[in-house]
Amino acid sequence: MHPSKVLLATLFFFTLAPWAAASNVTYDGRAIIIDGKHKLLVSGSIHYPRSTAQMWPDLIKKSKEGGLDAIETYVFWDSHEPARREYDFSGNLDLIRFLKTIQDEGLYAVLRIGPYVCAEWNYGGFPVWLHNMPGVQMRTANDVFMNEMRNFTTLIVNMVKQENLFASQGGPVILAQIENEYGNVMSSYGDEGKAYVEWCANMAQSLHIGVPWLMCQQSDAPEPMINTCNGWYCDQFTPNRPTSPKMWTENWTGWFKSWGGKDPHRTAEDLAFSVARFYQLGGTFQNYYMYHGGTNFGRTAGGPYITTSYDYDAPLDEYGNLNQPKWGHLKELHDVLHSMEDTLTRGNISSVDFGNSVSGTIYSTEKGSSCFLTNTDTRNDTTINFQGIDYEVPAWSVSILPDCQDVVYNTAKVSAQTSVMVKKKNVAEDEPAALSWSWRPETNDKSILFGKGEVSVNQILDQKDAANDLSDYLFYMTSVSLKEDDPIWGDNMTLRITGSGQVLHVFVNGEFIGSQWAKYGVFDYVFEQQIKLNKGKNTITLLSATVGFANYGANFDLTQAGVRGPVELVGYHDDEIIIKDLSSHKWSYKVGLEGLRQNLYSSDSSKWQQDNYPTNKMFTWYKATFKAPLGTDPVVVDLLGLGKGLAWVNGNSIGRYWPSFIAEDGCSLDPCDYRGSYDNNKCVTNCGKPTQRWYHVPRSFLNNEGDNTLVLFEEFGGDPSSVNFQTTAIGSACVNAQEKKKIELSCQGRPISAIKFASFGNPLGTCGSFSKGTCEASNDALSIVQKACVGQESCTIDVSEDTFGSTTCGDDVIKTLAVEAIC
Repeated sequence: MHPSKVLLATLFFFTLAPWAAASNVTYDGRAIIIDGKHKLLVSGSIHYPRSTAQMWPDLIKKSKEGGLDAIETYVFWDSHEPARREYDFSGNLDLIRFLKTIQDEGLYAVLRIGPYVCAEWNYGGFPVWLHNMPGVQMRTANDVFMNEMRNFTTLIVNMVKQENLFASQGGPVILAQIENEYGNVMSSYGDEGKAYVEWCANMAQSLHIGVPWLMCQQSDAPEPMINTCNGWYCDQFTPNRPTSPKMWTENWTGWFKSWGGKDPHRTAEDLAFSVARFYQLGGTFQNYYMYHGGTNFGRTAGGPYITTSYDYDAPLDEYGNLNQPKWGHLKELHDVLHSMEDTLTRGNISSVDFGNSVSGTIYSTEKGSSCFLTNTDTRNDTTINFQGIDYEVPAWSVSILPDCQDVVYNTAKVSAQTSVMVKKKNVAEDEPAALSWSWRPETNDKSILFGKGEVSVNQILDQKDAANDLSDYLFYMTSVSLKEDDPIWGDNMTLRITGSGQVLHVFVNGEFIGSQWAKYGVFDYVFEQQIKLNKGKNTITLLSATVGFANYGANFDLTQAGVRGPVELVGYHDDEIIIKDLSSHKWSYKVGLEGLRQNLYSSDSSKWQQDNYPTNKMFTWYKATFKAPLGTDPVVVDLLGLGKGLAWVNGNSIGRYWPSFIAEDGCSLDPCDYRGSYDNNKCVTNCGKPTQRWYHVPRSFLNNEGDNTLVLFEEFGGDPSSVNFQTTAIGSACVNAQEKKKIELSCQGRPISAIKFASFGNPLGTCGSFSKGTCEASNDALSIVQKACVGQESCTIDVSEDTFGSTTCGDDVIKTLAVEAIC
């Protein structure tokens, strides 16, 4: 997705329990046809490397319970082929296991092979060794690239075939994708780009997988490729051929986070509006990007400057919890849409324009009709008369009438519970109040002081060329000899460096003189700092620290990383400026840090110092032991107080951390308004706070018995004294639902301990601040809800006067139930 998002499609088909193997997948101008049946498909993206294999069954089960039919995933070339012709499908990279887990839950799968994925993933999923192959040009008609792409794509297809996982073999994979959003950038590649698209289509077809191939965002997709839409809204999308179904491969449920960026939020109302509108106007397949975002473990985050969290405000949050009310509001929508599946995929379509931004769509078969009523006005609710009945249609909403008479769902009316998630202190036996730290310095003295590297060339190299993505860290080292009569010599000299936008630390003669970095979307800057040089030889050492490589855009693979250059000494003499360009000097390079080479994050080295650990000291390693929190709730580590660096738990990388990077300004204090078109700058939060404070530690990384080890490499300098482990769980649940609905309250695996508030009538306020209105039911709502719910993991309540008694609200008041439960 743009600028690199992936969604897994997941919708539970009522016709799929238990798993019903497909054998024939085709399509016509209206729908995907599976074994002769027209299907309306809802899918959700889940990226298998962004969660652990132990999380997959629970994530996929919750996706099915949420009403998905399919799970969609990218395939990550760089992870599976980290070195040319050396493959890895182990652990969290076990693609076949992931597909079989989908199959075990009775869901379909959509395989987006790409193998370019974007996905805010490092280098868009391309392995950097590919960049370094002689003569390669990526994503164009280039033999070197196409041979490698064919090899990897064929490898994946053959693996899936061998396990009989394509639907044509009775497996779950009903759709596959080649390339990804190439149409967004194709014009930059000219005629060779057009030739490349033709080659992609022919290559994919030659693999004979027996299911349709997709090309998203590719308006000229060659036959029989199906072109699809990605975006916030795709209701106006039209396929490039009348025989192709209308498909939406990425409905962006929120947005990704970047270091220094604000927290994005897309409301449940607007997301549901986009889905309902899409199916109203002939859509047949829709996939959420993301349905579960997950975590950028290790060095997988791209951008550069994409955060370790890839939560994406998805229906399942980063830790696998239900993101309510989004998950529940969409589940209700999916259930309604599935009840209309035959009518929507086979019915005759007619429409009516009521004026004032209100329209209706009717789907009719010999068995009956189903209707949608839409109001696209961003402010005004409207009442219209349709087939002799008056209907109120709120602004920016879709009402769905499965029988064209009764409204059973409106996208703007949320009856699903709102869950308030909280962090809880580590409850573990014998766990001290604070962690006990040992430490050791990072030792790069030879590199910094003497410029001793591993390879030398008379030029400045792109970090991708020099480091081959083996580490975030690369030393650039050179020396310069100066005499007193050198024209540049004087009391006012600076070192000026053009950087690529990534992090740069600068040393002169072993002394640190400064650092600089940019933020997301900035690919260069100029570092300039006054320096003092010695007569004779001077050593200049530049330490580049990348934060992921570019992953999106035309020729993104050529975006430079590390030190771009030039590197210059500048002498200021009154009105005269003298520049000595060091770019073509002999530069020596060293990849990585000594601590990384020694595997300090996983070794039992005894060289750790036990007392008086330093704080706010650059390039320092810290280590502590801790007990795993009791229970099964997801675990997070709070790294507030640290600067920037890398973290490991029991040798498993939990990613880059950077809590010292504060989110920019621009948040509004006004309540979020779902009405009107959404983009990632709307409804943002977290301004002025750490971009990311909490970091996911999967339970599978932990030892339940005995000690666990946390190792930090602190690059900037910070204080680890406040670092602690906590769990994340639901703290309270609220419902605010209109009458004639059945609502469910759930504490997601723990009992409801108390009901803090309950009122049926016209209660006021929002979750956490409810109050009684001017009218109330005759029966005590609080005691009724307490009796039904306290002590239960979940409870269901009929919102009606039959349950709560008559009210004095009057017929003109829509009665509602407001409840706040404590978990």
